[in-house]
Amino acid sequence: MREHEARDKKPNIVFFIADDHRFDGIGAYGNQVVQTPVLDSLAAEGVRFTSIYTMGGQTAALCVPSRACLLTGTNVFQATVTEKEVKLGETENQQLWAIHPSLPTWPEVYRREGYRTFGIGKWHNGKESFARSFSDGANIFFGGMGDHIGLPIHQYDPAGHYPTDQAAPSEKFSTELFAEAAIDFIQQYEEEEPFVLYVAFTAPHDPRTPPQAYLDLYASDHIPLPDNFMTEHPFDNGEMHVRDEKLASSPRKPEEIRQHLAEYYSMITHMDEQIGRIVQALDQTNRREQTIIVYTADHGIALGQHGLLGKQNLYDHSIHIPLIMQGPGLPKGAVAGGLCCQMDIFPTLCELTGTSLPQTVEGKSMVRMITGEDTKSRKTVFAVYKNVQRMVSDGRWKLIRYFRSGEVGTNRTQLFDLYNDPWETRDLAEDAANQEQLQRLEDELFVWQQSVQDPMLHERGSEG
Repeated sequence: MREHEARDKKPNIVFFIADDHRFDGIGAYGNQVVQTPVLDSLAAEGVRFTSIYTMGGQTAALCVPSRACLLTGTNVFQATVTEKEVKLGETENQQLWAIHPSLPTWPEVYRREGYRTFGIGKWHNGKESFARSFSDGANIFFGGMGDHIGLPIHQYDPAGHYPTDQAAPSEKFSTELFAEAAIDFIQQYEEEEPFVLYVAFTAPHDPRTPPQAYLDLYASDHIPLPDNFMTEHPFDNGEMHVRDEKLASSPRKPEEIRQHLAEYYSMITHMDEQIGRIVQALDQTNRREQTIIVYTADHGIALGQHGLLGKQNLYDHSIHIPLIMQGPGLPKGAVAGGLCCQMDIFPTLCELTGTSLPQTVEGKSMVRMITGEDTKSRKTVFAVYKNVQRMVSDGRWKLIRYFRSGEVGTNRTQLFDLYNDPWETRDLAEDAANQEQLQRLEDELFVWQQSVQDPMLHERGSEG
């Protein structure tokens, strides 16, 4: 390819998304225990975003709404098909929590723009949306979780049919399986059009069974407990008995949580190495300089923080995610500290690549924040969990409102000063000096709930 043609050609995108990888599970984000040299290098060569939040969801399988928001650039109440729509049968073959058929995904937009879009790995948002998003793919897993060896894997079907009984169990560890499909794609790609390579790992989601060599890197008795480790959560948050919370004994035992963390870090280090192999393939095929690399996660996870184990809560360990971008058009070694939402990734990619943005997208581009023209993208971020929790944060002050639902939950509010209490251990909701902050955030949460038609407003209103 001639030099001017390479310069004028739109950049490729390699998009990595992990499952359950919280924001502080990377060395570049300040974790001094986990070994992530590849992600650290990408952060040093690109942009590290420090305040990206998910919007939670209305189901315990939070990867579904989180990925739907990311893929469509819309809020958590709009991104997926609802129970009401399934009951009404508004479209054929609707699957609960699948991406709403009226919303284009960002890979689908790039496909329309002439990109070759190639999907690999986990897709938990309905088979129909995968079919319209990707022009090709390999080693596709339609589901939420499973053993990392033996996952039911589909190969790409141009007709978009993926019968469950045609999936074959994988023989390799999922992270390696997905990485090798990505490497094969990069090495064999000869077309002129740019590509989107979407690689969705099932790591570091449980079952956390990393190859032994990676587990040997972390002696569990040397793993420090987080500053907000608790043996029990101090009250019923409305979701104390979900599957994730039963993966360790209760009350929590320090040695057991250390083992969970050792396995978690092992999975992350193994994934980091596989990402390094994919990046190396870009280097070897001379595509690195024409490729935007993105690394993020669907959501985080507790693993002992606040006495919790899963992600079905609205503390930062569960809704605060990593985001790293590196490549053409992006500064090197930059830190973007402004408050942003997961759905802002879609419009940011479109602006970076000069791609038309659908009118359905609610997210805001972060490009001005990346370049330093603006210090923040958003004034506040919001999140939900089922009908029992709601959250609003302005980056410093954070409010979590809990509701009682039937026999579970507690009617109460928490208020945290994240500047002085980043581990969220000191609840200031009853502090008279902070009542103005609490009322302000409550008002902002109510206005947002109205704007997105939060169904809980109607539910709570009818109760009153």
